[in-house]
Amino acid sequence: MKVVLIEDDPGIIEYISMAFGVGWPDSKIVACQRGEGGVELVGSENPDAVILDLGLPDISGFEALKRIREFSDVPILIVSVRDNEQDIVKGIELGADEYVVKPFGQLELMARVKALIRRHSPKLTAKITRGPLAFDPLSGELTIKQKKIRLTRTEGIIMTALMKNTAALVTHSELAESIWGDDYATSVDTLRVYIKRLRSKIEIDPDTPVFIVARPGRGYVLQLP
Repeated sequence: MKVVLIEDDPGIIEYISMAFGVGWPDSKIVACQRGEGGVELVGSENPDAVILDLGLPDISGFEALKRIREFSDVPILIVSVRDNEQDIVKGIELGADEYVVKPFGQLELMARVKALIRRHSPKLTAKITRGPLAFDPLSGELTIKQKKIRLTRTEGIIMTALMKNTAALVTHSELAESIWGDDYATSVDTLRVYIKRLRSKIEIDPDTPVFIVARPGRGYVLQLP
């Protein structure tokens, strides 16, 4: 496996490279400290995943993300000291698959990258239909009556978990394990961002959701109106 790391801090580059060298010896880290060069690396190296910092010396990480998404659907994990919801939402809207706040643990980072790569591997999964909803995991299309909505891979995983358990509580831990293979300390906050984005796509009024209803402190329920 090959991972392109776009990060301007030599200490972070060493920290991540050592972690992968010990915990995932078959992987290769290709690092670049500038955004422009990092975008070029993604195009030339064809990596299995990208780890992208937002604070770069030449262009912003958001700009690098936009440029990569113009030619590649490679899994992208943002790492940043910025922990506000606005930046997390912006990263996801621009095409990032994951967002991790610094400082982070080496094992957690590797686990998240591995989970990203697994999620992007093709899987033959049957179409799911529940009432007015139909989701095709292969195409990533959710149909509500006659309206077709494109979901990201992460949104698709969440929707699949909810549809398979219609009208039943799907806990934060269950959703986290479906997405990342484990439940992390920051998973509830990250899930909240994904749910907010998913609601913006499928709900008539995202502030008054009809389909995806929260159970505060516990998880979410998919209700069929």
